[in-house]
Amino acid sequence: MSEDYYDILGVSKDATQDEIKKAYRKKAHKHHPDKGGDEEKFKKINEAYQILSNEEKRKRYDRFGKQGAKGRGGFGNFQGGFQDAGFNVNDLGDIFGEFFSGGFGGSRSRKPKAEDIKINLSITLEEAFSGVKKEKSLKKKNECNKCDGSGAKPGSSKKDCEKCNGRGKIKTEKQTIFGSFAQVSTCPTCKGVGEVPEEKCDKCNGKGWKESIKKVNIDIPAGIRSGQTLKVSGEGHSGGLGVISGDLLVEIRVKKDDRFKRKGDHLYYEKKIPFSLAALGGKVKIPTFAEDGKIKQIKLKVPKGSQSGKRIKLSGKGMPKLQGYKRGDLYIDLKIDVPDKLTKNQRQILSKLKEEGL
Repeated sequence: MSEDYYDILGVSKDATQDEIKKAYRKKAHKHHPDKGGDEEKFKKINEAYQILSNEEKRKRYDRFGKQGAKGRGGFGNFQGGFQDAGFNVNDLGDIFGEFFSGGFGGSRSRKPKAEDIKINLSITLEEAFSGVKKEKSLKKKNECNKCDGSGAKPGSSKKDCEKCNGRGKIKTEKQTIFGSFAQVSTCPTCKGVGEVPEEKCDKCNGKGWKESIKKVNIDIPAGIRSGQTLKVSGEGHSGGLGVISGDLLVEIRVKKDDRFKRKGDHLYYEKKIPFSLAALGGKVKIPTFAEDGKIKQIKLKVPKGSQSGKRIKLSGKGMPKLQGYKRGDLYIDLKIDVPDKLTKNQRQILSKLKEEGL
């Protein structure tokens, strides 16, 4: 999209104010973020309209370009005073307003946003390992499906908002020793759109939203930990036309696992082994996560002479890292299993070992 204000609105340089206004409404409606439009284009459209709809700013723009329209052109020589610089002292309000609320060329008022929704969601360790998609039914304020969130009765026309005279913004001025300072805010009646419906939607009573149950899909990435929060943008409460939908904030809780203990990206597993294996060494089966997230058994080599409490590290056999392709480690804690009951033969063997000092 061209940076020229006339091109942005799609009008000629000799367009009337009525033509500029109609072009703005058409473009703003098409690119409104709540309608799936491009937010950056929407900002540029608003910026162009703010300049071209103001006769004085439009003259400065035609003469000095964007810098002059915003009060930053024509400053070359102050000897002639502010009037000779291409603006009067009352315009200081607009200039300082841009400094204090959004900077040069930015939006001078923040769009209202509806409420976020916070929920908790429990998953298993296996789901945390592989990642999973969950569907959650939420009772919340959703965009009215009859009026598509506009608040207007389908087929009815719209009219200029009386509160802001169709500009979508409310401007208040305050006199100071430096001149007139302006503060611009989004119109609370039309939420910045500039129009209100002639007839309200009978389903949502003009609010643009209706409380109902909606199924929301939640993508949970592999490697997520308990206590981490996911944000599902735009799936919070709806606020109707001109209001950005809130977000859904999902706090993840990973359930305790009967086999593994988890610390960060590492897993810990306790393996009981008989005294003979600890003394002589050998191999024993232990569970691990395969790359596909399924549990598989692998053989672990137990060094001879292993003591109870010995820890063996298996690199890269733990949980996947949330940001990256590597995995944490799996630690095997060996514990010598002393049987409660012995057979007659076992008692005889152990008695002989006892005589040998074992």
